[in-house]
Amino acid sequence: MRFVTSCFLIAVMAFGAAGCVADQVYYKVDLVPPGEFLLGPEDVLVVTVWKNQDLSREVVIRPDGMISMPLIGDVPAANLTANHLAKRIAERLTEYMASPIVSVQLKEVNSYFIYVLGEVPKPGKYPLKSYANVMQGISLGGGFTPFAKKNKIKVLRSTTDGSSDKSQIEIPVQYDEILQGHAAVGNFYLKSGDVIVVP
Repeated sequence: MRFVTSCFLIAVMAFGAAGCVADQVYYKVDLVPPGEFLLGPEDVLVVTVWKNQDLSREVVIRPDGMISMPLIGDVPAANLTANHLAKRIAERLTEYMASPIVSVQLKEVNSYFIYVLGEVPKPGKYPLKSYANVMQGISLGGGFTPFAKKNKIKVLRSTTDGSSDKSQIEIPVQYDEILQGHAAVGNFYLKSGDVIVVP
């Protein structure tokens, strides 16, 4: 499936004595599910090294994003596809054998989860086996309570700027406009760890 990413510009107006200034905020969201799954902590993998049973094994990605393999030790696995990880393991094994053939199969998905909090009947953490969008995430929480402010929903998302530093962004969700089909941001797909907050 083709990977599609859309960026939306939201202008927030701040009024002062000197007039108004537009603070531009960009939200990078996915309107279709990603075509490839990125591995994460607690995912269970089956690593097979062709014609070498001693090196083939079932492994679990640790909280630090690493897996442990014979001969080559720890290998970074989080945020990689299974195919990319297989290539990385094969490259490391070339120090010990000629032309190793490695395959990685995802046996169990445990790294994809979201939170739904606030004015919903069933708040909590929801582990998922497939990608979910905002509307699906809200439905997992049971919809809304009578006091929910549907057009002031926010999705809290942790991001990185390319370094080890993490920051959090707030993506606005206007429920009524999504239903009508003309929301600025739209019914985007959630990333693992996203928090839907219904005030």
